[in-house]
Order: sequence, then structure tokens, then C-alpha cells
Amino acid sequence: MPVLTRLIPSPVVVDIRPGALDDLACVLADERISQSGRLAIAVSGGSGARLRDRVAPSLPGADWFEVGGGTIDDAVRLAGAIQGGRYDAVVGLGGGKIIDCAKFASARVGLPLVAVATNLAHDGLCSPVATLDNDAGRGSYGVPNPIAVVIDLNVIREAPVRFVRSGIGDVVSNISAVADWELSHRVNGEKVDGLAAAMARQAGEAVLRHPGGVGDDAFLQVLAEALVLTGISMSVSGDSRPSSGACHEINHAFDLLYPQRAAAHGEQCGLGAAFAMYLRGAHEESAAMAEVLRRHGLPVLPEEIGFSADEFVRVVEYAPETRPGRFTILEHLALTTEQIKDVYADYVKAIGS
Repeated sequence: MPVLTRLIPSPVVVDIRPGALDDLACVLADERISQSGRLAIAVSGGSGARLRDRVAPSLPGADWFEVGGGTIDDAVRLAGAIQGGRYDAVVGLGGGKIIDCAKFASARVGLPLVAVATNLAHDGLCSPVATLDNDAGRGSYGVPNPIAVVIDLNVIREAPVRFVRSGIGDVVSNISAVADWELSHRVNGEKVDGLAAAMARQAGEAVLRHPGGVGDDAFLQVLAEALVLTGISMSVSGDSRPSSGACHEINHAFDLLYPQRAAAHGEQCGLGAAFAMYLRGAHEESAAMAEVLRRHGLPVLPEEIGFSADEFVRVVEYAPETRPGRFTILEHLALTTEQIKDVYADYVKAIGS
């Protein structure tokens, strides 16, 4: 009988530890990603540029490219700049915007990408998606997974703590997203990829249940690993379903309705996940999630990020329009404005102030 398996697109290197950045050149050479050292390194004017002096001596064959922002035009310009440079790989060194620009550019010119993250703000550091601003707002572009992911926990600790908190909210929201996926399977027969769902859910549970805090290496290690696993789960499923449900619809609604006031991605996703869990009747799970989010300094009520209850009701009402075709607890319940108000009042009572 034949043994049936599948190939899972994933990085050949995942190096997460204190001091990992200092060994970048050796890692790339040892894994035969770039034995020659011919690399195109994309950095921002912020965290990436500050690390250039530290990294450059060990990468004498690299060329450095400063990326202005996180737009599709920035990514296309980067691709044009590195085209024909005979590089072995592209390195994105910085936060999410730089890594997404580098993802898009590397895919455009047919080179592998090495993601060197300087913060843990969201799960995009290892996902097969580049999220870039465009003339219509913001778009998601399919790209290959990074061939390597390097995360130096010493560098992560130097970043503002709000980035770590955002990553916590983003990965914990996996639990709600997978519940939405399974709901769609029960109601609509949508196929669930069991491996992708397991990876995403366990990543969320690992962070949710870890006793450590944002300043602990052990906790940061688990968070970084969870974000990487979440990205790989999206590659397994072929879309963002394992990590994006009602929680992300609520996040997108905040961004679209209140673009000048929106909070961090992970803050909005975590809040959206706690509320979505309450909506689906998982009241104990919602309360436990809210407790953990609070312990890490994340919001669980819209008032904590500057929005009134009425504004949040509008966000929840509008949220299904942000992802047409995606079925979550919001589409399933199809609540009226008054029903959302009533459920939100109950949610506030349930989780406490």
C-alpha cells in the first residue's frame, strides 16, 4: 500500500534565541542559503538601520537598501533595485512593513527571503502573505514562505513593549479563528485542514497558557515560535483561515471605519477574539482569554483603546463586510444593532472592568 504524504512549505532555518543576529552570516553559509555572502538586505530607517553597523562587518558581500515604508510602490522599487544584482537571497531586517516589502520584492525577482524580525508585533514574519498599502487602502499579496527566520531575543527586548503585546493579541486570536473555521465546517461544509488548524490553535494555546510575562526570555521564545507556527499554518492551508476569523474582521472594521484612531493590529485582534468567543457562547473561555490579555497589558474593552460602546457596536455590525465570503460567528448570528448592544452589555458584565 502506498504511503501518502504531502510536502509542507516551511523555512529550512528557524533560529530563535538571544544573540541569533550575531551568527546570521554563519547560519546562512552553513545552510547553503548564501555561501558567497551576496545578499540584498532591506532595512528601514528605524530598527533595521540601527542594526546595520552591528551586522555589516560580518556580511562584507552584502548590499544594503533602505525602504521608505510599507507600500506596494516601495516593494516594487526594492525589486527593481535588486534586479540583476546576482544575489543569493534577500534579507528583510526590521519590523513587519520591511519584511513584507522584502517578501514581495524577493518573490518578484525570484530569490529566497530571509526574515530577520526586530519585533514580534504579528504573525506576518513567517506567513505566505505580504500586506502592503496601495491606492485602494491595503492589499494582501501571496508570496512564498521565508527560507529562513532569525529572531534575536536580545533585539526583541530592545523594541517597545507594545510590539510584544500586539503579537500576543494576534496569536491568541488564533483560538477564535479556528473556532470560526470549524463553525463554517459544521454549518456550510467548508473543508478544514486539520494540520493547519492544529498548528494555529496550539500556537495560540501555548501563549495563552504560558505563565511568563513580556520581559521573560522563556515567554518571548514561546511567543516567537507561536508566530512562526501560525505563519506556517497559513502555508499549509493555503490562506489565512487558521488565524483570521471574526477577530480579524473586527480588526479590519476598526481600521476602515476609524483609520486615524485605530489601535495596534494585535490589540484589536485580541479584543475581537475575546468578544467573538463570548458571542459563540464560550463564556468561560472568553473570560479566561480576557484575563490573560489584561495580565499582559492588552485591552479587552473598546473604551481601553479610545472607542465608545456605540462605536464598537458599529464596528461589529460592519465587520462582516470586510471579508466577503468568509463565514464566522458574526455572519452566523447576523445580529441586529440592538442585539449587538445587548450582547456587548452582557460581555462587559461577564468579564468585569
